[in-house]
Amino acid sequence: MSSPAPAFDDVRAYLTDLQDRICAAIEHADGGARFREDVWQRPEGGGGRTRILRDGAVFEQAGIGFSDVSGTKLPPSATAARPELAGASWRAVGVSLVFHPRNPHLPTTHANVRHFRAVRDGETVAWWFGGGFDLTPFYPVDEDVLHWHHTARELCEPFGGQARYEKHKHWCDEYFFLKHRNETRGVGGLFFDDLHEDAHADFAYLRAVGDGFLDAYLPIVERRKDTPHGERERQFQLYRRGRYVEFNLVFDRGTLFGLQSGGRTESILMSLPPLVRWEYGFEPEDGSPEARLADYLRPRDWLAELG
Repeated sequence: MSSPAPAFDDVRAYLTDLQDRICAAIEHADGGARFREDVWQRPEGGGGRTRILRDGAVFEQAGIGFSDVSGTKLPPSATAARPELAGASWRAVGVSLVFHPRNPHLPTTHANVRHFRAVRDGETVAWWFGGGFDLTPFYPVDEDVLHWHHTARELCEPFGGQARYEKHKHWCDEYFFLKHRNETRGVGGLFFDDLHEDAHADFAYLRAVGDGFLDAYLPIVERRKDTPHGERERQFQLYRRGRYVEFNLVFDRGTLFGLQSGGRTESILMSLPPLVRWEYGFEPEDGSPEARLADYLRPRDWLAELG
């Protein structure tokens, strides 16, 4: 570590407020449903509040959870990568969301901002910030992809500008990659982890990412929520949601950490869509709107190509 750890209570207060603000904005954008809250406690330490909006006018399901959990032993998935944390107690706080819209022309989205701390003998031995946001369209629109990445690039400006954006965009492309499908989960965004150089600057960046999510997503909601569609588009949406399930259950580190550390299963798996389907050997028709998606499921310099 190169600077003292940030004040944990300040991080926690920001994250609970962020959850409140995003819920209010999504309820307003949906106009037909409200979030239901489950407040829960974790026997090993800590707890959280999971909020789910179901069967809305815009969102088939929208889940956003806040958690502040702790323990005395880290799971193998954590200590394998960071052996110096073996034997340390830990505390992790974060907000994570996944929104599954009704309209196939409105992309699914995910965002997460989190803070982790490990302590041994009363001394902080490690702390870091992580997070990001990413977009998963089924029928991509260049205007939306460009807006998403412009917003990501702009929020990076005070923190290294283009260099920060390129690094964390590349990290996002690498992380949200389905190796067994040889495709990205969507059109990317930002992803970062283990940010621990300067507590003040790193916390400010976490807030920029958390606050920037609504700036990135809400304009797309307004543009696409009423786009006409039929059963063909709906069935393709359900098929492509299967990729989301595959990634979250096979590759996602947060899911693995949560399950291995004794987390609340319902909250961990709230990211999964309410309806999904698989189809053996599906191949979209050449030249169809569905076939067009494949060109978007690879790392690309969106700002250079579309901007």
